[in-house]
Amino acid sequence: MRATAVRRTALAASAAALALLATACGGTSDADKKDDKDTAGGSSSAAKTPAKALTAAELEKATLAQGDVKGRKVTKAGPADEVPADGVTVDKEACLPVAHAMYGVAQKGSVATTKRKVIDEPKADAKKKSLEDMADGEAEDAFKDAFNLTSTFVALHSYEGTAGPDAFAALKKAAADCAGGFTATVAGTPTKVASIAEEKVTGGDEAAAWTVTSEDDGDKAPFKLVALRKEGAVATFFSFNLAAAGGDVKFEVPAEVVAAQDKKLA
Repeated sequence: MRATAVRRTALAASAAALALLATACGGTSDADKKDDKDTAGGSSSAAKTPAKALTAAELEKATLAQGDVKGRKVTKAGPADEVPADGVTVDKEACLPVAHAMYGVAQKGSVATTKRKVIDEPKADAKKKSLEDMADGEAEDAFKDAFNLTSTFVALHSYEGTAGPDAFAALKKAAADCAGGFTATVAGTPTKVASIAEEKVTGGDEAAAWTVTSEDDGDKAPFKLVALRKEGAVATFFSFNLAAAGGDVKFEVPAEVVAAQDKKLA
């Protein structure tokens, strides 16, 4: 792929990323006013032992902070990342738990929420030569390297009783039921999810992961969605890597970020 093609693909992926990730939803237990059918039909693989919800202060201590993940910058999500939970709609109701997880929306029974952005730090030895001074192949590699950074939006929710296992189970069921795709609309902007494919991940009392492929005018971009449950706390991770849209960079589940959050919940 020539540098111009890489650039075009990355820009298309960027548009999808902005639609799916940069406008991540906010909310605590009162932000999601959907009824019980949002989580109906799912059952956790773990025993549904009632759990005492972490308080807002306890959840904050258990949330990722700068220095917790090597080579990554961790920051709090800000007002620009917040949209109303009722601004998320889907064309297939069964897929709503997936859309909610992508945008960090809390499910029924949540009592507190924290949100973080975790972004790969640029490589210290990155080339400083300008594109004008590079050969075509060298420019292509430099361009891909510049975009080969993974950004992950992490939402950590504290749930009361069995609501945590219920939310986790509902997400797993929705991901399986919606493997063929659906369309999510946020603040009036539709985003097409072309497919959802299961990935492998471990951690917590139970964990699950998927590759979520979005499509925009024929250009496809892969995202990674992970859910991690530890007792009554459920963390969701939604990641993208612009260079992966070119097809030449392998985009992995953010295992180190998941492991770091798992450690803080232990």
